[in-house]
Amino acid sequence: MTVKKIAMKHKKKIALVAHDNKKRDLTEWAKYNRDLLAHHAVYATGTTGRVLEQELGFEITALQSGPLGGDLQIGAKIADGEIDFLIFFWDPLEPVPHDPDVKALLRMAVVWNIPLACNRTSADFMISSPLMDEDYDRLVPDYDAYRARKIKRNESH
Repeated sequence: MTVKKIAMKHKKKIALVAHDNKKRDLTEWAKYNRDLLAHHAVYATGTTGRVLEQELGFEITALQSGPLGGDLQIGAKIADGEIDFLIFFWDPLEPVPHDPDVKALLRMAVVWNIPLACNRTSADFMISSPLMDEDYDRLVPDYDAYRARKIKRNESH
């Protein structure tokens, strides 16, 4: 499959998401990295966005709460090229009622080849990368052939 380049500008569009048991950890991490995050456009799901905006003192684009569709909104923004970067502190030990949405969000990050951190250590390594402050062309498969494929009558997808 051929690939396409998608430009990530110097000012990244970063989504911050956290399960309830990880919100404090994400908030502490974001406060530690406040100055760097302030130079980028930051998106978050509902409660996380409100908490971060209070703690960080700059505008956060808050979407719906995760269980109300926020995870899906961020996934759609990834597919539409409106999110470059995902930091999602998820709790693998706590079952959540919107688990299919969580899996869909993680899937979109992989399908569209965006940087993804699921814990504090990965987020630290990612955000401290020299690439963070540069333009960057990420490579994604060219999905045009997939979109243009012929659909069989009995194919339900």
